[in-house]
Amino acid sequence: MNIKKKNMIAKKQNAKHRQFKGVSLDTSFGRSCMFTKLLGMIISLSLFTTVAFSQTKEIVSYKYQLYLPENYSENTKPYPLVIYLHGGSQRGNDLHKLNEYGLPYLISKGQNFKFIIASPQCPLNKFWTTDNWIDSLLIDLNAKCRIDTTRIYLTGISIGAYGVFNVAMDSPEKFAALLPLCGGCNDSDTSRICNLRNIPIWAFHGISDDKIPISETERIVETLKRCGDKILFTRIENEGHSIQYLYETKPEIYDWLLKQKK
Repeated sequence: MNIKKKNMIAKKQNAKHRQFKGVSLDTSFGRSCMFTKLLGMIISLSLFTTVAFSQTKEIVSYKYQLYLPENYSENTKPYPLVIYLHGGSQRGNDLHKLNEYGLPYLISKGQNFKFIIASPQCPLNKFWTTDNWIDSLLIDLNAKCRIDTTRIYLTGISIGAYGVFNVAMDSPEKFAALLPLCGGCNDSDTSRICNLRNIPIWAFHGISDDKIPISETERIVETLKRCGDKILFTRIENEGHSIQYLYETKPEIYDWLLKQKK
């Protein structure tokens, strides 16, 4: 073997050791360290991204209708609060649109309730999951009304029921019970379903719903059962998406809500 070839082999062998900030590292060991560091960075970035995502919702204030029980001004006691989230067709900037169905409709027809009802309006081109509107709403309501903070309930229909699940996943400590009608959750939120495991929930869904399939609620129910939650789930035979009549024809849902307390 000639001298030139020996020198080339020696250079290759020496290349296996590199100087890194004054410390000699074997290439294979260095690669292992670099891989470990890179993996740690990826995990840290993933955790940061998850946390950042949950914190990047813009804090906003949505307009809302407010209902107070008929004898509210005659006493000083705190009242339970029901927050009602409407469906997609009532989004906009006109609170009168909320009177088409649901709790605002019943209020407009003169029905009385034993609790305070706040009905916010989701803006056009947004969903209940877009912004953080719940914090500003609760701050405003607590400043204006006598609210029993151990009995705050969240109910909604269609995309409003999606909002019920999502908002409660974000802040499960705020609510004493949930009453979602024909809702579900986004695929990106399925990993957070167990956040709801300590909240009493009574969910309803029409078996023949062709707008939001019943499987959307079923996957939440099945996940919560695996988490140890005893969710109530009522499948409604021969019904599709329009089950808003339950707010009028099933008064026992209010009795159930009012029994729940944090």
